[in-house]
Amino acid sequence: MGRMWYDAAYWTMWGLFTFGFSYRGTGRGNIPKRGPVLIVSNHQSMFDPMLVGLSCPRYPTFLARKNLFDVPVIGPAIRSLGSVPIDRGMGKDGIQAVLDRLNHGRAVLVFPEGERTHSGAVQPLKPGISLLIRRVNCPIVPVGITGAFEAWNRFMKIPHFSPLLLPPESSAVGVSVGKAIDPIRYKGVDRDDMLADLRNEIEKQVLVANAVRRS
Repeated sequence: MGRMWYDAAYWTMWGLFTFGFSYRGTGRGNIPKRGPVLIVSNHQSMFDPMLVGLSCPRYPTFLARKNLFDVPVIGPAIRSLGSVPIDRGMGKDGIQAVLDRLNHGRAVLVFPEGERTHSGAVQPLKPGISLLIRRVNCPIVPVGITGAFEAWNRFMKIPHFSPLLLPPESSAVGVSVGKAIDPIRYKGVDRDDMLADLRNEIEKQVLVANAVRRS
């Protein structure tokens, strides 16, 4: 039943974002179809988990702040899709929640910025993500999202659409999934250098997403 519900939600979101926000994605095949994988993405909007889900060839686990589970409509929706509640940022409980899911062979999505961007640009990554990466032994897949900030950022009460059948708006969304990073790449690397490198990989995918989206 859980998979049937996820599939129904997936195709509903596909229709919404394709026809309502001119969604385009690339790199879907870069996410391994089996085994644990850590997906790291920039965070522009409340739409982001759904946009990454559309670009993922499997059922991902989402992490969400605990207070979101109390929001009408959004709370029940993310709970029904198997989201895991965590405190803001990547504290001890959040790290353990991710590791537990990875140990069960799941694909887990995290937003290492820790919150939605205030400007649309990729913000500095929270230090906690470095503690997580030092403990994982699975592929790390960078994802870039663009257009979602213009579509529904933290300062907007309602979304701004970019319908597929009309001239494109700045709110047309794009998603790019990059090639997987071997965690060995970060073994013994200084924390600041690790965070800078991972942020750079995400920013590269944002540029690709911007190039493929409808404009």
